[in-house]
This record gives sequence, C-alpha cells and structure tokens, in this order.
Amino acid sequence: MNLYELTVTDTEKIALNDLFFSNENKAALTQTIKEHQYLEELKKYNLKVDNKILLHGHSGCGKTTTAKAIATALNKNIVIINLSTLINAKIGETSKNVKAIFDKAIREKSVLFLDEFDQIGKSRDSDDKDVGEMRRLVNTIIQLIDYLPADSLLICATNHYHAIDTALLRRFQLRLQFEMPDEDQLDVYYDQLLEAFPLHLQDIPRKYNISYAEAKDYIHTLMKKQIIAELEFEKNTKQGLE
Repeated sequence: MNLYELTVTDTEKIALNDLFFSNENKAALTQTIKEHQYLEELKKYNLKVDNKILLHGHSGCGKTTTAKAIATALNKNIVIINLSTLINAKIGETSKNVKAIFDKAIREKSVLFLDEFDQIGKSRDSDDKDVGEMRRLVNTIIQLIDYLPADSLLICATNHYHAIDTALLRRFQLRLQFEMPDEDQLDVYYDQLLEAFPLHLQDIPRKYNISYAEAKDYIHTLMKKQIIAELEFEKNTKQGLE
C-alpha cells in the first residue's frame, strides 16, 4: 500500500491558548514545548527532552486538537495516521506500515500523531485470538519508540487507556488525561463559540453533560438552521413585495 494512503498531513493552525483543558495539562505541555524549543541548549548538559506523549480520556474532549496545537507551537507539520487503512490482516504488513510511517515523520521532522493507539498497542496479555501476532506488532512499536530521535515528537491518543500494553505505557514521559467538561467549562466554551454569530441568535438553550466536540456540533447545527430560516424568510418577504 502506498505510504501516502496511510497518512494525512494536517496544516490546520491551532493556538495552545485556544484549548479547553485542565491547567495541569496546559502547564505540562507548555514545558514540553519549551524543551523542544531549547533542544540544542539542553543537549549540552546531556538533558533529554520529553518527546513521547500519551493523551487519554473521553472522546471529543480535545486530544486531536491538542496534538495540532503542539505542532503549531513548534512550527511543525503533523502527520496523522489513518488507522482504518493501517491495520492489516497480515501483522507483518502492519508492522512494516508502522515502521514506514515512523520513518516518514522522522525524515520530515514532523509531529507524529497516532490516534486510537489502543488499536495497535493492545496489551500482549489480552485474550485476542491473534495475541501472538499482536505481541510481534507491540514489540515493533516498542523498538520504534525506543529509537525515536530527540528532535522527533510522538503523540498518541486513546479512549481505552487500560487496554494498552504496560510496557508501552512506561515509555511515555507524559500521560495526560482528558475529562468531560463540567457546566462552568462548557459555559465558557459556549460563550466563545457564540461570539462568532449575531447577538440575536445567541440566546439558545445549552446542553450539558456532553463533550466539547458534541457542544460544537450542537451549536453549529442549530446556527445553520437559524441562519437558513432567516435567509429564507428574507427571500420570501422580498418575493412577496415584488
């Protein structure tokens, strides 16, 4: 399979300050970004930068957006893996694909983002019928991570933290948890989303106990309906006057 069918290079620019997550996560990521910005200076003291990050927690709470923001802060492209095409029935083919993707990211000095990491980093103690083949894949990933150059950055994301092999988990210097937002956090997010729309459209019922992604989809769906309804009303009114 062609390597470029397995990856997506995303150029979307997202500022770290635009992210909605805990202050602890923001502080940890800010430190990591600074380490990479002063990588050469730290090398003089034999200090290694943190270049392996695991983002875990609820779906729709900002893991992918966070990876993009890190790449933006470092002025790097981000290579995102299409796992649906990566996982192959022949485990040897999958291992080869994974190695090719790592090589591409290292060569291009891009941020490598592996989403749904549990799909390829599943515990070797699992009851999977292909556990022998999965062990070989996990072993390959461990080797690739161990030899990742200091100037490369690997970010992995998962909604199933406990499904990942413990030997893989130990290799991430940063493991950041993303939790569902509470009502106050969602209100701040709603306020920011609604700023982009006319004031008379902003007075809408708000949904809670949902993720940031679900809140954004809800607002955008509602706004599209309201804007189209207004446009059609204006159109029909104009036609009635002619």
